[in-house]
Amino acid sequence: MQDEIAALMRAAGVPGFAMFILRERREEIIASGVTSRASADPVTSETVFQAASLSKPVVAHAALQLAGSGVLDLDRPLAQIIAPLIPDDPRAALITARHVLSHRTGLPNWRREEYPLRSYFPPGSRFSYSGEGFVYLQHALERITQEPLDALIRRLVFDPLGMRQSSFVWRPDFASRVADAHDAETVLDRFMPRKANAAYSLLTTAPDYGRFLAASLDGSLLTEAMARQWMMPESHVPLRRTEALESEEPELEDGVAWGLGWGLEPQAGSFFHWGANSGSRAFAMGMPARRSALVMFANEENGLRLVPPIIQSVLPARHPSLSWLELTSVAGSA
Repeated sequence: MQDEIAALMRAAGVPGFAMFILRERREEIIASGVTSRASADPVTSETVFQAASLSKPVVAHAALQLAGSGVLDLDRPLAQIIAPLIPDDPRAALITARHVLSHRTGLPNWRREEYPLRSYFPPGSRFSYSGEGFVYLQHALERITQEPLDALIRRLVFDPLGMRQSSFVWRPDFASRVADAHDAETVLDRFMPRKANAAYSLLTTAPDYGRFLAASLDGSLLTEAMARQWMMPESHVPLRRTEALESEEPELEDGVAWGLGWGLEPQAGSFFHWGANSGSRAFAMGMPARRSALVMFANEENGLRLVPPIIQSVLPARHPSLSWLELTSVAGSA
């Protein structure tokens, strides 16, 4: 597969790539290309990539652990734990952890001129992807545990799973082995988060995130009840869109739903998530019935173009999530 992936990388203009594959408890790691066009240092299994929004399932897992131990009530309004996110917005005051994890807060993905920060529909009524919601949940988790997010995730997820090369904040030892982000031929400024952000600041390696995927397949570290809820659909998603804030309810995508942290393909029996920071891309998918999963990282804007052929090679099935995300493939196959 190494040669096929190298061909896909050339076609998409991706300088560096790493992937972890788990199939029936057999592990495979593929590392290809360079960490930066400026240095040409090779990508290895120890290369640290931006996980981007693959941060969210990790935070969701910690939240479900806290719920399973009675520390967090998934259905208690977060405004009863910390200050309301939006003063004088009674709908926003009803947002719960369950709404955040299933992207049913009614909040925009990120506040901006087109969509300022407010609730656009009643929480719990439908899906619209929101990073703002995860940051709000982060503040609530930090309040109830009295721990900063990175320390909390280290205690509940990283240490138990042996994820020693993962952090929501920058570590000095990452400097010599981090994959720099790229936009075409341009090497972007290095991503060095000083403060944790639940929505996108995770830095990790392919093998480390693979350990998290293995735990996601079998629900380890979760109570039986939380493991069931982890992969149960909470809502279906809008057609060909991740964000849908208009007043009318959108048409729904066939075969794609959302649980408490993962996107779901109920018919295929798959869970998935994607990540997109500036100049970096990531994608993960698992199929519990097959005991199989993969995660891939690329340090270029076009990185998600490698996803469709690789998924069909490693986890062959009808995957409606790929068309929902409008992932277009590169020439060739893996």
